Parts: sequence; structure tokens; C-alpha cells
Amino acid sequence: MSDLSDLPPARPWWNTVFHPGVALLVALALWVWAVTHTDVSDLDDFGLVTAVHPTFWAGLAVLTAGFWLTVRGPRRHPAWAPAYVLGLLVMERATQAVLYPTPLYAWAWKHDAIIDHLLTAGRLQSEDVLGDLAVYDQWPGFFAAQATLVELLGVDSAAQFMAWWPLVSSLMLLLPLLLLYRTFTDDRRLIWTALWLFYVANWVGQDYFSPQSVAFALHLGVLAVVLRRYGRSGRTVAQQRQAVWTVLLTVLVVAVVISHQLTPGMLIVSLAALFLVRHYRDKVPLITTVVIFLAWCLTAALPFLSATMPEMIRSIGDIGHNVSTGYGATPTGTGAVTTSWAARLLSASVLLLAVVGVLRQPVLRHRAMPLLLLAAAPLPMLGASSYGSEMIFRVLMFMLPGAAFFAAAALLPQVRTLTAMENSRQAGPGHDSRHGSGPGPIQGQVQGQGQGQVQGQGQGQGRGQGRGRGERREPRRYVWLPLLALLAGTLAFVPSYSGKDRISYFPPAEVDLVRQVFDQAPDGSLIVAPDRNYPLAFDQYWRVDHYWFLDDSREHVDRIVRDPAATLARDMSAVESSGRAYLLFTRGQFADAEMNGFLTEGQLDRIEESIAASPLFERVAANDAGTAYALKEAGR
Repeated sequence: MSDLSDLPPARPWWNTVFHPGVALLVALALWVWAVTHTDVSDLDDFGLVTAVHPTFWAGLAVLTAGFWLTVRGPRRHPAWAPAYVLGLLVMERATQAVLYPTPLYAWAWKHDAIIDHLLTAGRLQSEDVLGDLAVYDQWPGFFAAQATLVELLGVDSAAQFMAWWPLVSSLMLLLPLLLLYRTFTDDRRLIWTALWLFYVANWVGQDYFSPQSVAFALHLGVLAVVLRRYGRSGRTVAQQRQAVWTVLLTVLVVAVVISHQLTPGMLIVSLAALFLVRHYRDKVPLITTVVIFLAWCLTAALPFLSATMPEMIRSIGDIGHNVSTGYGATPTGTGAVTTSWAARLLSASVLLLAVVGVLRQPVLRHRAMPLLLLAAAPLPMLGASSYGSEMIFRVLMFMLPGAAFFAAAALLPQVRTLTAMENSRQAGPGHDSRHGSGPGPIQGQVQGQGQGQVQGQGQGQGRGQGRGRGERREPRRYVWLPLLALLAGTLAFVPSYSGKDRISYFPPAEVDLVRQVFDQAPDGSLIVAPDRNYPLAFDQYWRVDHYWFLDDSREHVDRIVRDPAATLARDMSAVESSGRAYLLFTRGQFADAEMNGFLTEGQLDRIEESIAASPLFERVAANDAGTAYALKEAGR
């Protein structure tokens, strides 16, 4: 050996300390220790943040550091990056399923009741039978599929597997996201960092057992098909082969349309954005989606749309109202406020990083312009509807795939696009394209812009002589500063996603209490509660009516606070003669009312004390999780 340049490049110390397998195993071991030493029986206003064992946080830190140093390593096996992302999903989305003995979220329990109705009735029913809940029979795709799954698995209900749905639905997003990102780059650093950022920024909570979770995955699947098979490039596809993709596209669109109300609208605006700016000239995807959506709206969904159309029309253009949360949804208390701000800062940081990535990576901005359009396309929906005061959260979720891609680009000094790879191959074997599309984050343009990238690569190669076969060591700030940003976002996910578990978690005692009430309630009974945040809230809704008095006008709620027993007795007296009226107080309702600013703890206690002392009511069930009362029948 006569020349030091023949030596292999020296490996940094972290390559040994943070070997991919070691860091991943340590992180998962710390997670296992944490979940086996965490007590969730007495959650405070910070939810899982203060309840989880400290080793959970250490495991997340090790996992994040191991991922970043692995994905930045020049000689890592390509399987390690997906292994780390899967580890992230386990720590993020499986922790609650392991820790909590019952499924989270009142809405998930509601969806279980709808599936139970389909299994019981054996068919879809109309508004004259189901009332307002007939809307779910007008978009039955998700519920019919889950009812079929319940029967295939031979379980009693979807409640037996829906606790694991956040992990399942997150895994469903992995393939369409990979297809979307690989349409524009084969740089594994960019692809897997974008996926990591997507998952840590997706705190909105729509991954739970819901139609939205499946519809979102189908939405991304449609976009992946369109971007990869209906592009504007000059390649021609055989007519028969194109017909196959059109059939697949139609199936995906139909599944979206029959499962969810909002997602088809988001899909249409996304496809329209691609078509109108002439990035994708084929009209088939857009026309197919519009026709299927309109056909469903004018047939199966017509009863619901006819009833809600006036309100929907009034919401158009009223952005202030559409993004406002309204009465009763203002975070109250240190825990609720802190976790809400953590979520806002996490989202704002990712969007800011996306802007930085767009500015720093001009080659990528040009090559991946469709992803930039898809990130911006949902914004007009803020002026279309409030969607139950959730539109701002849904818009954020639909923006996230594109935003995460460019946010990942901001954390990397330079990235490689498919256009750059094509130019690199044309430049010959002496051209080194392993580190990106140019010598710096803002140098070099795509070939279509009239400038090559080979010169910048060659300069970088020349400067790298003496460092091991032309390789150039990147400044340390490109390693440690992005790592700190990635670590902050990963840790911020926990309070953003699990900080309100005091509201979302219903202990087994609460489930048992509610089940006792429904078991003794005759047909035609009325179940009254402060709000709907309790398990089985919609159980047997086809034979039992429900009334949540905090949904009523503020004036009536104030009347209940002033004179609880007399006011509620009057409200409950109109029950059918064959049924009874029940009043239910549970810990989940109290947590929701307090943390979201409906009523204070003192007001809630005063209401329950008034009911307990009133001769108009009798207690019919009670345990550590709450109490149930029944309005006494006349003559008793």
C-alpha cells in the first residue's frame, strides 16, 4: 500500500456505539420495561405523559438517535431504516393497546355499536327507524367491512380488536406513502426520514377505529396510482394495461366514497390541483372520482345531504367559523392547555420545516412539485365547512404526506431525485451521485431548467481526495442539529397524541357500569348523561334514546346548574310509558367536561349531589367509576 488514499475511510465513533441492531434492541427493551412498569389506574390531566415509566422516554430517545445515525450512515443495510420505523410505530401506536385493558375513545365505542346494529338488523335502515344515526347507514362501507371481519374472526364484537386499530391503520399507510415518495426520489434517507416525520406529526388521532382511518389510506392509494400511472411523461402505456389501472382506481374510489363523507371531497380537490396546473393531463382519475361521488350523493346519501344542505351552504366561505372550536371545546387546566400547545407547536414546526425544505432544495421542489401541490390542496376546504369544528385538524392531516416529505428534505444537506440519477447515469461511471443532486442544498437545477448537475458533483469529488475514494465528510451540524429537531418532534408526539388519555380511557369498571344500565333498560327507554364521553354511549341505539344535556343551549345548561334535580326530572319525564329514564354519571364524562371547559368540577359535583338527594330519583347502579340513577315512576 503506497498511498494513504487507498485506505478505506475511517468510520466515525458513533458507527460502533450506535450499531443499528444494538440501538433498536435497546430501545425496544426499554419500551417493554416501561409498559410493564406503568400504572394507568389514576391518570391526571397530562394523561400518559406523567403516567408512563421514565424508561419509555429513554427508549424513544435511543430509537430516534439510532434511526438518524443509521439512515445517515453510508454503508447501512437498507433494511435497518424500515425496521426503525416499525419500531417507532410499535412504541407510538401499540403502547396504549398494551397499557389500557379497554379500547380508547368514545367514538370508537360508537362505531362498535353501529357494527353491532348491522349484525343485529342484518341490513341497512332508514332515518324513520334510526333517527340521526341513519347517516352511518348511508355511508356503510367501513361498518359493513368490519361486521364481516367480526363474523370471520368469530368474536363477539369489534371491541375485542379495535384497541389495536391505531397500529393497524398506521401500517396501512406505509405502502401508499412509500409509493408516493418513491415516485420522486430513490434517496432512502429522504424517504424514511419523511415517513418518520409523517408518523410523529400525525397526532390528530384519526388512526383510531373509524371510517376516516381506512378512507385516508385509500385516499393515499388513489394518489399513488395517479402519480405513478397517469403522469404527464411521454411514456405510452398499452390500452389494455391502462384499463387495468383504471379498474383499480375505480375500486379504490368507490371504497372511499361509500365509507366517508369528507375524504371524497379532499380527493377531488387534490386531483383537481394536479390537473389544473397541468402536471397530470389525464382526465380519467378526476372525472371518475367526481362521477362516483355525485352518484352516491344523489342516491344513498341524499336523505342526509337534503337535511344538512342549508347549514352546509351557510358555512361556505366562513373560514373564521369553520376553524373555531366553539363553546365547550376550550382546553381548560394546566394539563389540557400544555398538551394542546405541544400539538400545535409540533404541527407548526413540521410545516415550517417543510417551507425550509422547499426553499433549500430547488431541484427537489421542481421534481416533486406534485407533492407540494398535494400539501396545499386541502387548504380551500377550510372555507367549505366546519365539519363539526374538526375541519382544521382534517386539513392538517391531509396536508401531512406532502409536508413531511419537504420537512425531511430540510433536515438533509442534499437529497437525490430521480432526475438527478438519470443525469448521473448519462454522465458516466466517474460521476458520484451518492450524496445528492449537487454540492450544496441550493446548487444545481434539473436538466429541464437548462443546467446540469455533473459539474457540482465533480467539484465535490475533487475536494474529497484524501478522504477515502472521493467521499466528502459533511459538517457535523448536518448530523447533530437535525437529530435534535427529530428528537424534539418524536418526544412531542407523546403529549400531543396521548396527553388527553384521562378523557379517552374508560376503565373496566366504567364499562361494567354502563352495561348494567343498558341491560336493565326496557325498549323505549331514555339514557341521559352530561355528555357522550363514556363507553357504550350509543349501545343499542335502535331501541334506546339518548340525551346529553351539555349539547343543549348554554341557557338550558345554566338552568340545570342552578336547579339540577327539578330541571332534569322535567327533561326526562317525556319518556315512553314502556320505558324508563336513566341518568348516568361516569368519570369519563367528568374528565371531558372539566378538561374541555364544559363545566367545572364544582358544578358537576353539585349536579350529582342534587340528584342523589332528590326524592325524584333512585340509584340503580354504582361503582368506583360512576353512578346511575333512574327517574322514579309515578306513584312510587
